[in-house]
Amino acid sequence: MQLELNVTPIEKWLTKCKKPIIISGPCSAETEKQLISTAKNLAETGKVNLFRAGIWKPRTRPNSFEGIGERGLEWLQTVKEETGLLVTTEVANSKHVDLCLKYGIDVLWIGARTSANPFSVQDIADALRGTDIPVLVKNPVNPDLQLWIGALERINAAGITKIAAVHRGFSSYEKTPFKNNPMWEIPIELKTICPALPVICDPSHIAGNSELIPMISQKAMDLDMSGLMIESHIQPKAALSDSRQQVTPAQLNKIIDELIIREANISNKKFKGQLEQLRNVIDDLDEEIIQNLSLRMDIAERIGEYKKANKVTILQITRWEDVINKRLNMGLAMGLSEEFIKSLLQLIHKESIKRQTLVMNIPIEKAAVAETGGAI
Repeated sequence: MQLELNVTPIEKWLTKCKKPIIISGPCSAETEKQLISTAKNLAETGKVNLFRAGIWKPRTRPNSFEGIGERGLEWLQTVKEETGLLVTTEVANSKHVDLCLKYGIDVLWIGARTSANPFSVQDIADALRGTDIPVLVKNPVNPDLQLWIGALERINAAGITKIAAVHRGFSSYEKTPFKNNPMWEIPIELKTICPALPVICDPSHIAGNSELIPMISQKAMDLDMSGLMIESHIQPKAALSDSRQQVTPAQLNKIIDELIIREANISNKKFKGQLEQLRNVIDDLDEEIIQNLSLRMDIAERIGEYKKANKVTILQITRWEDVINKRLNMGLAMGLSEEFIKSLLQLIHKESIKRQTLVMNIPIEKAAVAETGGAI
């Protein structure tokens, strides 16, 4: 699958653009003094391309700080005048868009809660039609790549070519060290199907904790993302929203200074030759893995035929538990992670069930219950 978007390269619309692009500023605009003081300190680092601040804050429950509203846009105008920084804020509906255009906001972003709602995204897209203001689209709250793609397509279809995606992690019931599970495979797939689309990482919302921001930022750079959106506040502990995930401008400066920026391509012939050799080895191993999986499924079908002839059910719980334990112990001993081994075995198991289901002429909906048992 390839995603066809009309994308203007980011270096053509974001001034002083070099990797990594840095977008920074407080989670929320709280007071004019807080906003301008933070902006001036960030501008002094010489590393920030775009100053961000939330004006309207979609909160989970009422009676939380839901943003300062329209007067915050006046403060952002002052930030532009006094620091020279371009400014950006979040919009969630057409009214927000109209106000931002009125106050000369340079870049808009669509938040995770909004990008999850096609009606809201279309409302914003309709309000943007006829403008050329850049728009950043954060991934939806849930890990749904198609929903993220749909939001990007709606904005692009409105004539906005100055677009970028923002990876801020995904809501998950799984316990992880992160506020939002990064699920790096999703932004990687987005980059793969649309190489022209800039993808920016939001370590603040992934982490939920300022101590994890440097590690996440480095990971994003190692995955060749275009930049970082990191929340910064002049006094993080006093912030009215998301205080734990914000850093001071000085801390931001240190994080950026310590990043190791690697090149996606390199002209060193010796390096390229050695890299190509290693990739050839991986290609050979992948072919061998696929061939072995094909053989394995052929055997699974033969087992299905044998079960059918002897009137034995697909479901073999004891066998499945035995396979899991043996393969898990072997994989752990070889340095593979438990999560990877279990995920791989579940995929193989599911395909085995499908093959045996077809052999035994069992309707798929009835066989689905067997997916918690063993067909191996």
